[in-house]
Amino acid sequence: MNRDDTEIASAITRAIAEQVGKDRFQMWLAGATIRVENRSLFVGATEAFKLERIRRIFRGDLIAAAERVLGYEPDLVLAIDDAARKAAKAAAEKEASAAAFADTQLELFAETAPPADGAEFVSRPAPVPFKPLRRPFASLETLVVGDGNRVAHAAAASLLPRLGKISPLLIHGPTGCGKTHLLEGIWTAARKSAQVRRVIYLTAEQFTTHFVEALKGSGLPSFRRKYRDVELLLIDDVQFFAGKKSTLVELLYTIDTLLHEGRQVVLAADRPPGELRFLGSDIAARLGGGLVCGIEPADFATRQSILRQMARKDGTEVPPEVVSHLATQLAGDARQLAGALNRLAAVSLAYERPITLDLAQSALADIFQAARRAVRLPDIAGAVCHLFGLEPEQMNSPSRSPSVSHPRMLAMYLARKYTPAPLSEISRFFRRKSHTTVLSAEETVQDWVASGKVLALPQGNCSVEEALRRVETQLRLA
Repeated sequence: MNRDDTEIASAITRAIAEQVGKDRFQMWLAGATIRVENRSLFVGATEAFKLERIRRIFRGDLIAAAERVLGYEPDLVLAIDDAARKAAKAAAEKEASAAAFADTQLELFAETAPPADGAEFVSRPAPVPFKPLRRPFASLETLVVGDGNRVAHAAAASLLPRLGKISPLLIHGPTGCGKTHLLEGIWTAARKSAQVRRVIYLTAEQFTTHFVEALKGSGLPSFRRKYRDVELLLIDDVQFFAGKKSTLVELLYTIDTLLHEGRQVVLAADRPPGELRFLGSDIAARLGGGLVCGIEPADFATRQSILRQMARKDGTEVPPEVVSHLATQLAGDARQLAGALNRLAAVSLAYERPITLDLAQSALADIFQAARRAVRLPDIAGAVCHLFGLEPEQMNSPSRSPSVSHPRMLAMYLARKYTPAPLSEISRFFRRKSHTTVLSAEETVQDWVASGKVLALPQGNCSVEEALRRVETQLRLA
C-alpha cells in the first residue's frame, strides 16, 4: 500500500476498535489485515475460526466503522491472509521459545542461589524484558483535564503514594468521558513504580470469563491467588456484573480480602453506587464506603482541548475555527470526537483538500445532524421518571404528593428549556388544567435552584441542581 492507503487503513482500524470496544478488538481483530481497494474493505484473518467469528459477529460493525471514515458504505471482503498467518505463527513460536528459556533460568536460579543467614529464601525469576501490549495503555499525563473530571484525575494521580489508604476508589460517569483512560493511567503509573510489585487491570467481562474458566477447570485456588495476592486491582465496567450471582459472590470476597489486607481496589462504572444496587447491597455498600468520584461529559473548552490533542497526535492540521465548530456541534463523548476527526482527516486525504470549515460541514453533516437529535416531551418525562423511580402514569396523575409533584415540576421546567413546545402542549402532555401551571412550575424550580433545595431520590437525597444535571446527562446520552 502507498502512504495514503496506509493512513486510510489506519484510520479505519482505529474506528473499528472504537466501534467494537478495545477488548473485543484485541481478541478477534488485532491481528487482522485491513485495507481498502476499489471501494471494498478487505479484512484478512490469520485463522479460519477467527474469520468465521468476524463474519458472524462483526460484519455490521466493520462496515459502519469504515463508512464513518470513508463517507460511503464499502463492500466487505473477508478472507484468510496467508502472510499474516505465517507471521503470527512465527511470533507465537518465538514467544514460546522465550518463555521456555525464562523457565529454565528460573529453575537454575532457584537451585543455585543461597538464602541469606537467618532469612527465608524466596526464589525470584531472572528479569525478563517487559513485552508491551499491542495498543499501549493510556497515561494520566495524556488525559485532558477539565471541570468535569478534575477531581477524579486528582484522585487517580495521588493514589500510588498512599496505596490502600482510600479503598475502594470508584470512578463513575457516562460512556466516553475518560473512566477507562484513568484506570489505564493508574496501571501505567503503577508498572513504572518501584513500590508496586503486583498490579492487575481487567474488565468485568474478563474477570467473569476467567472465573467461569476456573470453575470449569477446577482452578479456583489459582484464580483466587491471582486476584487476591495483588497490591492494586483495577476493574473496568463493573455494571457488567449485573445478574451474574456466582461471579458477584466471588467479587465480593475478593474485594473484602483486599480491603482487609490494606490493598488498593479501583473500579469504574457507568453510574454512581446508589444506582448499582442491582449488584447486591453488600457490593454497593463497599463501593460507597471508599472514595467515589463522578465524571461529567466534557464541556466546550475541554472538548476543544481533546480535539487539539488528537490532531497533534495524528499529525493532522486542523484550523482553530474547525476545532471550535466540532466542539460546538458534538457532545462530550471523546469517542465521537475521535470518530469525527478520523473521518475529516480521511476525507481531506482522499480528495487532497486542506481541512477547512466548509469541508468539515459537508464531510460531517450526518454526524452533526445525529448529534442535534431533538428532545421530545416523552424523552424528558421518561428521564425524570427513571431518576425518581416513578411510573409514567404516576407522573401524569392528579396526585399532589411531593414524591410526584416535585418530579413533575422538574419535567415541566426542562420541557420549557429543551423543547419548542408551547405552554398549552406541555400542560396537556402532563395532564394539567391550565398552562399557568407550567409557568408556576418553571418559576418554582428556578427558586429551588437558587436556594439549594434538596429532593428525595430512591438512592438518597440530592440537590435540585444535581437532579437536573443527571436528567440532562441522560437526555444527551439517549
